[in-house]
Amino acid sequence: MFAFGFIGRQYAHSHILKTSHLIYPEDWPYYGSILWWPSLLSSYGVNLLVAISAFTLLQLWIALCLASNSGAWMSTAVLVTNMRNFPLSRGAVAGILKGYSGLSAAVYTAIYTGVLHGSAANLLLFLTLGVAAVCLLAMYFVKPCEPSLVENSSERAHFLFVQIGSALLGVYLVAATTLDHAVTLTHALNYSLIAVMALLLFAPLAIPLKMTLFRSNRVKGSSAADNNPTEPFLPPSYSGSNFGNIEDEDAADIDVLLAEGEGAVKQKRRRPKRGEDFRFREALLKADFWLLFAVFFIGVGSGVTVLNNLAQVGIAAGAVDTTISLSLFSFGNFFGRLGGGAASDYIVRSWTLPRTVLLTCTQVVMIITYLIFALGLHATLYISVAVLGVCYGVHFSVMVSTSSELFGLKQFGKIYNFIMLANPLGALLFSSLAGYIYDLEAAKQHSAGAAVGSDHVTVCHGPSCFRLMFCVLSGMACLGTLLSVVLTVRIRPVYQMLYAGGSSNQLRSSAH
Repeated sequence: MFAFGFIGRQYAHSHILKTSHLIYPEDWPYYGSILWWPSLLSSYGVNLLVAISAFTLLQLWIALCLASNSGAWMSTAVLVTNMRNFPLSRGAVAGILKGYSGLSAAVYTAIYTGVLHGSAANLLLFLTLGVAAVCLLAMYFVKPCEPSLVENSSERAHFLFVQIGSALLGVYLVAATTLDHAVTLTHALNYSLIAVMALLLFAPLAIPLKMTLFRSNRVKGSSAADNNPTEPFLPPSYSGSNFGNIEDEDAADIDVLLAEGEGAVKQKRRRPKRGEDFRFREALLKADFWLLFAVFFIGVGSGVTVLNNLAQVGIAAGAVDTTISLSLFSFGNFFGRLGGGAASDYIVRSWTLPRTVLLTCTQVVMIITYLIFALGLHATLYISVAVLGVCYGVHFSVMVSTSSELFGLKQFGKIYNFIMLANPLGALLFSSLAGYIYDLEAAKQHSAGAAVGSDHVTVCHGPSCFRLMFCVLSGMACLGTLLSVVLTVRIRPVYQMLYAGGSSNQLRSSAH
């Protein structure tokens, strides 16, 4: 039931984002934020009313659909806008934004337990008013700006600062969560932990404050650079004797334009090449698009299947407290998203290799991890869960940056959200298989009970519960590795064109 509901939300996300792209490109992040605010306010507001009064299940389902779909507006607006604003640091942008998205659940959980005292009604009120207020404040700042056309050392330093701050926040939340499970915290200590978390959460605001306070130095430096030009405004090929050739070419172009206006010449639109801006329909015709979709489908589909069944996997392996496994997977997911973006940027800049090399490596690690899971050893459970969470998170940051580089940013929102459908589709396929295998093994262990498919609830114990499933997932990871290698070989020339010699002209042009 969870998988079907998840798929419905993702399909709704896709249709909403197609509608949002009808808005004029320069304005749609702003208007997307405006449209997200009432959707968020109404959805969580209805959930709040459900929590404090009697509502039907249908009304609750509608409110949950609105709540999940409301995030599509802001998340895509933020992601697409920042990818255009920082075209030379797409891996870092994707890693930071997707990393914070993965860490948000831990932040809300800390607020829920520490400040809201475990009250569901207070949490819904906070989501209704607090998050909506943040949206209203942010919509004035989420907007396209003129991207840097050259490598900027200060920009790299700023990204490094945000990445370090994000990593510290993740480590801090791991420590705070462990402490909360180990001992009973007082209200004063809870508030202190939340205050430190808020300080780390808002640490990136130091960058715009620093740039605002020290703006005068940057202006002086830029004006000094303008007074000492190092290159002529026009290259030698456009000087003096070539003006006659330019006039001849212009006259020929005018003749062609006149012929087009009279219908004598029909200009056929050239199909874009990889690395240029694609329309959504054009991207669907490319083999690289479906290879990327398949690799992402296998990686995140198998990962989310383990996540959905992590409690049963832990019980089968003999674990008593499965919340530790869930926390380890969540934080591994965060560090995988954050580190995957930074590592893919390093691979691209240093060796001009496609980012999908990182996907190949993670798929190989997932093969080994699934085989370790199949053994059902309690001693390796926690480390395997953490490693799988990292591999799962890497797929998100690498997929985002790779799809933007291969197919451009013109209709990136549609392309990105269509590929994201691989997540619920994989959950549907692999989770159905996992549930079927689990029920069969549970029926064998409880042969005196009801048959498989009845209402009798049985619990399976031992490594045999999921052994076949993990063997299947390991085989699928082998297929994902093969497809990732094929994709890497196919797109290697594209990355050599984009990044060889430190040149990223195509990335700069697609950012405008």
